[in-house]
Amino acid sequence: MTTLIEMIQVTKTYGEGNMKVTALHETNFQLNAGEFVAIVGPSGSGKTTFLTTLGQLQEPSGGKILVKGTETGNLTEKEKTDLRFKEFGFILQASNLIPFLTVKEQLDLIDRLDKKKSEKSNRQELFSLLDLEKVQNHYPKALSGGERQRAAIARALYNNPSIVLADEPTASLDTQRAYQVTDMLASIAHEQGRGVVMITHDTRLLDKVDRIYVMNDGRLVEKTQA
Repeated sequence: MTTLIEMIQVTKTYGEGNMKVTALHETNFQLNAGEFVAIVGPSGSGKTTFLTTLGQLQEPSGGKILVKGTETGNLTEKEKTDLRFKEFGFILQASNLIPFLTVKEQLDLIDRLDKKKSEKSNRQELFSLLDLEKVQNHYPKALSGGERQRAAIARALYNNPSIVLADEPTASLDTQRAYQVTDMLASIAHEQGRGVVMITHDTRLLDKVDRIYVMNDGRLVEKTQA
């Protein structure tokens, strides 16, 4: 089984001296191709810090992270940026859509930035699955919360990333759409051989995942029973 990303004794702290706060204690984690992993835990427990550190959006304070065997601490900033663009798809709580681009143009931008012209997902299939066909020419401010979240999901999946990191991807969705998105993430992992990590508070969605981890006070522990 191919390991896509691995954390080895990774820590994340903020501040110094008496003001130092440990957001992530020594963490070991491995995500393999074809796996769908869930992270659960109370608010403020360190789940988002874990996800953003895993995805190279912030630097770890200690330990190392390997993406397909490459230690990211040895990369230049440009190499890290290229790595994020090529290997990762991010679905964050703040949808992070570019406000002056329509839904369709969000994906056009990915095409323009991709100098290697890698294979993309079929955008119309994504729009159909996520019910975005009627709003693909709308700007983010004209979208509902659920539509913005679905547009962010489409953008994250469009580049066919090998690793998908999703922070509460169903938080703004109704129950039916939440199940559809979870099924889609499971399919991406199980049928396409990608790795998916999903933070969620919705225990109804856990039936589809392969492993469940619990985050509490910055400590990540795998549940023995899913």
